[in-house]
Amino acid sequence: MRKTLLALLLAASVTPAFAQDKTFELKLSHWVPASHPLQKALEDWGSAVEKESGGTIKYKVFPAQQLGKAFDHYDMARDGIADVTYVNPGYQPGRFPIIGAGELPFLMSDAKGGSMALDSWYRKYAEKEMKDVKFCLGFIHSPSTFHSRTKKIVVPDDIKGMKIRPAHATMANFVTLLGGTNVQSSAPEVRDIIERGVADAVTFPWGSVLLFGIDKVTKYHIEAPLYVTTFAFVMNKDKYAQMSDRQKKAIDNNCNTEAAGRVGEPWGKYENAGVDKIKALPDHEVYRLTPDQIALWKKASEPLVKTWSDNVKKTGADPDAAMKELRAELTKNNALAQ
Repeated sequence: MRKTLLALLLAASVTPAFAQDKTFELKLSHWVPASHPLQKALEDWGSAVEKESGGTIKYKVFPAQQLGKAFDHYDMARDGIADVTYVNPGYQPGRFPIIGAGELPFLMSDAKGGSMALDSWYRKYAEKEMKDVKFCLGFIHSPSTFHSRTKKIVVPDDIKGMKIRPAHATMANFVTLLGGTNVQSSAPEVRDIIERGVADAVTFPWGSVLLFGIDKVTKYHIEAPLYVTTFAFVMNKDKYAQMSDRQKKAIDNNCNTEAAGRVGEPWGKYENAGVDKIKALPDHEVYRLTPDQIALWKKASEPLVKTWSDNVKKTGADPDAAMKELRAELTKNNALAQ
């Protein structure tokens, strides 16, 4: 009797049109704290898929590296350790060279528009570059900057001799180009490496400086939009293949450019709000650069474009065409940096 009642209750929770479909519970994995805006973004994503699947696709979010390390999240989706994962392609230098265009300094100006532009542009390249998984969507956080414990960073020459934790492969190349030393770590480890003196500074978005406690170990902050970081949601191909056409449509309706904007926008607002919060902290110096100083940074970053271009050529893609397409998408979405 109890089993019959339970079966009736379960059946009632599924939309009739999906009644014959197998039920799935997706494991959605990320590596930042549950208090990070990405947690809600993944919950909202899962909730939208559940609704559109008539309740046959359920989900659970696993934050804070519960299922695996930050650097492993692409392979975790490939191997089925998780079903949908949050990936920073720049954590694995050389593996995803094309999407690295989004990491180039002074290119993007807005989280929502930049996310939609990146996603729309990258889809055709993802079919090859991320072929081990189902690419769901790409997005960025707000333009970000250097945060230092030891000294003010004003011009590129100031990086010489410093130990920097870079956000991704492109910023790592930049640090090397400027005579600094890279200290690799995932975002959750940044506070510790600066506190122990392993690193002097970090490239990081503003709101996350507070979230990860990096404000406790830094003092100087450049108020300039130097770079962004590209991210992706990717899905296990086998899990997607097991779904019905109706269920696949529920996934696809939330793996598109519009969904990329929905992920990028609130996170962007969260990070932007961190600027004023850090300005209000005692013993912190937030400072702007002069136009001449900005010009020096732009000039110093020019070799990064060539490095990106050379890496893209190795994949068989045309870097000039790819960059032209990306800039056009950024212009269309009002997110091209001036």
